[in-house]
Amino acid sequence: MHDFWPNCGFNLLARGADGRLIVTDDYLRAYYRRPELAPVPESCERERALHQSLVESPRRDVSETEIGTIADSDARENYRVMLRFRRQLLAAPTLEAFYFDLFRRDVVVPPDFVHHTVQVLLRGILDGSRDGLEARAAELFFRKQRVGVQEGAIMLADDETVAMHATTGGAGNIGRLLRQMQAPMRSVELDVLDESNGDEYWRRDERFDTVLNVNFGRPGCLAVCRVIERWIAHFRGVRVEVKPVREIPDEEWKWHVGLDAEATAMLNEIYNGGEVEEERMKRVIGLFRARFPDASGLLPELAGAPVFLGLAMAPDGTLRMKPQNLLLNLPLARRT
Repeated sequence: MHDFWPNCGFNLLARGADGRLIVTDDYLRAYYRRPELAPVPESCERERALHQSLVESPRRDVSETEIGTIADSDARENYRVMLRFRRQLLAAPTLEAFYFDLFRRDVVVPPDFVHHTVQVLLRGILDGSRDGLEARAAELFFRKQRVGVQEGAIMLADDETVAMHATTGGAGNIGRLLRQMQAPMRSVELDVLDESNGDEYWRRDERFDTVLNVNFGRPGCLAVCRVIERWIAHFRGVRVEVKPVREIPDEEWKWHVGLDAEATAMLNEIYNGGEVEEERMKRVIGLFRARFPDASGLLPELAGAPVFLGLAMAPDGTLRMKPQNLLLNLPLARRT
């Protein structure tokens, strides 16, 4: 068993009897120590005192008057954002409920906090996993990817990792791939993960410097399918089998879910009878069929029908997955 992503704070949470994650004081303290709130040399005494008091009593009430005594306007706003986020976190019984409610209600939370929450949830869902490919596939859910196509191979590299390197070579085939992605690269060690070297992921799990091949039927593609299955099962309590497909048969196409904004737009257009130009269709990097063995779990009119899922890169060659779509847009008969 691997304790991966140790800095995400998963180990600071508690688990309820149902396996859901419960926010603790130590989890809140980790947020107070983020760069957005941690005092800097220029911080005034009032800001330092407020920060120290929250570290000591993470749930204590903080008034607007108290925030107003902080000298720096940016620091004041950061505290307002954090305390609003804390209020929403503590109002939910579990971290899962907090995340789900973000998209059912008009809740304003910084995107970085949302992505971090997804990472922590996936850390819990994959707890005990021995499959490095699954952990790498899970990064798609909370980190933007840079898509590159090399000799027909669809490769996903972490967008932030790609962007922080300048071109000087020294990374072999992956270096060439990143240059084809028009990515500056300084000195980066990126390896393509597959079944033979999946364990390499555990050695560098927080470096986000491995590449995933998501071609049809490849181990990386199948790992994405397994993570989707586990994500849905954890939140919705239904078993689902997800497999890659090369195309969506018209006779089976009754429901679809785009896993990102681009795929959502394209699938909607095609389903409604529109035409999508060939160049745009080339942005599709994955199609999947989700089958629910228990047909009663779906809406009656869709019982037994598959649900098709799509992934597509944006015009700039990036992929930002929206995992919430798998929770809100499936035609399930019940909500959990």
